[in-house]
Amino acid sequence: MKVAFFDTKEYDRQFFEPYSNGQMQIIFYDTDLNENTAELARGADAVCAFVNDDINAEVIEKLNTFGVKLLAMRCAGYNNVDLKSAFGKLRVARVPAYSPYAVAEHAMAMLLCSVRRIHKAYNRTRDFNFSLNGLTGFVLHGKTMGIIGTGKIGAAFAEICNGMGMSVLAYDKFPKCEGVNYAALDEVIANSDIISLHCPLTPETRHIINKNTISAMKKGVIIINTSRGELIDSEALLAGIKDRKIGAACLDVYEEESDLFFEDNSGHILNDDILARLISMPNVLVTSHQAFLTVEALTAIARTTIENIRGFFERGELQNEVVYRTDNIAAAPKRDGVAPSP
Repeated sequence: MKVAFFDTKEYDRQFFEPYSNGQMQIIFYDTDLNENTAELARGADAVCAFVNDDINAEVIEKLNTFGVKLLAMRCAGYNNVDLKSAFGKLRVARVPAYSPYAVAEHAMAMLLCSVRRIHKAYNRTRDFNFSLNGLTGFVLHGKTMGIIGTGKIGAAFAEICNGMGMSVLAYDKFPKCEGVNYAALDEVIANSDIISLHCPLTPETRHIINKNTISAMKKGVIIINTSRGELIDSEALLAGIKDRKIGAACLDVYEEESDLFFEDNSGHILNDDILARLISMPNVLVTSHQAFLTVEALTAIARTTIENIRGFFERGELQNEVVYRTDNIAAAPKRDGVAPSP
């Protein structure tokens, strides 16, 4: 069994290399998977891709021509896969849950860093500047946290917020999380001191944070995004920060991140003016899609990805398959082998 891994870094290989043996040959590629690099998958039985790979119709057609049978996404999201084109040509699997607490804890870490000005204090004290001027923060206890999306990660984040004495207000199309008060989206937007995004990227949620929703928020609201960059209209976010409507932003993802994140661009001029301006803002924290980056999450991602590949080729099973609904209702992951209702 030969598997081509795309967009791999040292930390990926460290956790997947033990699985490359006589039964499975893993070939690691640094490059992203796209129409220009798909040729590298020739001769592979399966392809493993990540969040910023572009698995469009052309890529899928090439993989199908090469005889690739399985696309194993080593992440939870699959919005970068053209599932309609893959239908009948290429089976698709994902890692639905690896370590929800990893992402949830990173979201809270960014929030605490921002509201207590820890990043600024760190830079000051390295210059032996021990002044407290400009470092006044505020207490999270008693504040209202608005959570959009209460799946495994959103639920873990709600648990953390509850433990800190915050009031949790949440929106989800399928409310099932205990310990939160559910409300309509516009109510969450209007009544939250802090808003954290934990929903998947779909046509419905794309730019769920936009000019109109920002205008309805409290003045000084803090926005956290550790989910998908395109949930936020970056231009509207920048305008909201400049207008002092948004008090702070904590971003682990960015809508145009695919050519930037996971790479060292320190020796280059950043051509993305919006991202450059956001990073320059004193009340904006940006990390490079690292919320998942823990030993626990990487271990779980590797284990589930390999189980998906082995199950498919050795037993004809694909527990974590993502299926395209031919009635055009939705594309959805299977749960226990059954596609859920829309």
